Amino acid sequence: MKKYKYNLIPIMLVLSLMMINMSCGGKSEKDETTTEDRKDYRLNIVATTGMIGDIVKNIAGPNVRLNVLMGPGVDPHLYKASEGDVRKMMEAHLIFYNGLHLEGAMGEVLSRMGDVAYAVTDRIDKNALIQSEDFSGNYDPHVWFDVRLWIQAVEYVRDIIIEHDPDYAQIYFEDAALYIERLTELHNYVYEMSKLIPEDKRVLVTAHDAFGYFGREYGFEVHGLQGISTASEAGTADVIKLTDLIVNKQVPAIFVETSVPERNIKAVQEAVKARGYTVKIGGNLFSDAMGNPGTEEGTYIGMVRYNITTIKMSLFNRVATQPS
Repeated sequence: MKKYKYNLIPIMLVLSLMMINMSCGGKSEKDETTTEDRKDYRLNIVATTGMIGDIVKNIAGPNVRLNVLMGPGVDPHLYKASEGDVRKMMEAHLIFYNGLHLEGAMGEVLSRMGDVAYAVTDRIDKNALIQSEDFSGNYDPHVWFDVRLWIQAVEYVRDIIIEHDPDYAQIYFEDAALYIERLTELHNYVYEMSKLIPEDKRVLVTAHDAFGYFGREYGFEVHGLQGISTASEAGTADVIKLTDLIVNKQVPAIFVETSVPERNIKAVQEAVKARGYTVKIGGNLFSDAMGNPGTEEGTYIGMVRYNITTIKMSLFNRVATQPS
């Protein structure tokens, strides 16, 4: 008995010292591995557009790995997924896309991604959507231009991320709440800026019909040379119709879009000039894509603020002139 007892004491002392060292000292080799491995457990998320990617950044930030497929100046209506894009989507835990046929050329690829792919517009009440006879799916997909509708998309993305990563639920919920608060301020800002433009000057003419939700929510009459999708071609009849409207309403400025070639709007400007009226190019608006990363316009809030400032400056501050 004594022999067994004395042999056990050194072992117990060693174990005690090891436990003290682990509790008082730095991270063990096992701890280092666990911390490093934890990074690999971050959700791998793919977003199709910059606007959707901005939602994910504001909700989840560094807690997820994010790939945005479409960068500045890219037209989502015509975008085709590359092999690299397909690989990223196949490796993703979650894919967020706009839906309502915005990503028209990617529809088949997205349909093959199964239950990891979510359309951020799915939770928006169909009664709040703008119906369109000339666009597949019968709804205008450009919902982000009504900031209050886009908040519903933010809430949906938040809930899906929390469902798939409940350990960080509190962080995601709090960050989403802060973002929604900023979006509510943005909505009020756009509304107040719009009111500064006289009602009869609120005629917005753009390259394609992307601003329907914006017009409905903030009180603009909106006209696009092309339809809701840029896949539709603008013909001579469309140019004549838009020219008549600009001349008759004395519209002071029309707008190019960063994701649509400017040649069609330039053709309208020339047609208006041939009618003896001068209309200015009011500037470039961000429609289906945001600005460059690292700039204000490279965020959703910055993009919307830039657009309404440009519109206000062009429609209210400029005076259209007719040549004598």
